[in-house]
Amino acid sequence: MDVIQGAKERVRAEVAGAIKGEACRQLAAEGAARLSLRAVARELGMASSALYRYFPSRDDLLTALIVDAYDAIGQAAESAFTRAGVTDPQHAWVEICRAVRAWALEHPHEYALIYGSPVPGYAAPQDTVAPASRVALVLLAVAEAAHDAGLLAEPDLPAADCDAVVAEEIRRLLEQPDRILPGAVVPRLAAAWAQLFGLISFEVFGQFNRVIDDRDTLFENAVVALALQVGLRSTGPDARA
Repeated sequence: MDVIQGAKERVRAEVAGAIKGEACRQLAAEGAARLSLRAVARELGMASSALYRYFPSRDDLLTALIVDAYDAIGQAAESAFTRAGVTDPQHAWVEICRAVRAWALEHPHEYALIYGSPVPGYAAPQDTVAPASRVALVLLAVAEAAHDAGLLAEPDLPAADCDAVVAEEIRRLLEQPDRILPGAVVPRLAAAWAQLFGLISFEVFGQFNRVIDDRDTLFENAVVALALQVGLRSTGPDARA
């Protein structure tokens, strides 16, 4: 019985994967707003009623695609952190940022789904929150490792009252109130996270076209500046402080 059940689950996973694959092709060709379950079913040679057993609505399919995209970019960031290690926080930060950018440039349509314009009529459910937090949690882990190693410089400017408010809001968002980072660092980390995706979005969505050609150099310098903004020191020979 377990063998039969396992075979059924494999078949279901394969069909669901085929449905999401065709949906991704439609995203590239038509955009998320025009995603149609009937069109997906037609391209796969399925009856619409059969597809609905896997994804009851367009929103369910969109959610599955969004979760997959967040998980993929999160995995890219986590793998980069694992490779880089924690001995040089600045280097780890840069490697993670490079990995996130590389994934975005290789998967522009999936990136647009999660960081582009909202899809009309779609409201992301709670299921998307944890996957969406993965990159932020990796960047946070770099800062915490730097703090543990004495390689996190606190900002020279005194913390503003709003810094403490922002820090507490972010801790609540991440549902981990025991975070060890100094309160003044957390808002700067949140700003760096937003700026990282601003840089990537400008590149993915063509805002640099006919303006900046050497985007690699721009990105490299910018993410080091973001690391310094957070307070990440380097132990390498080319450390910038």
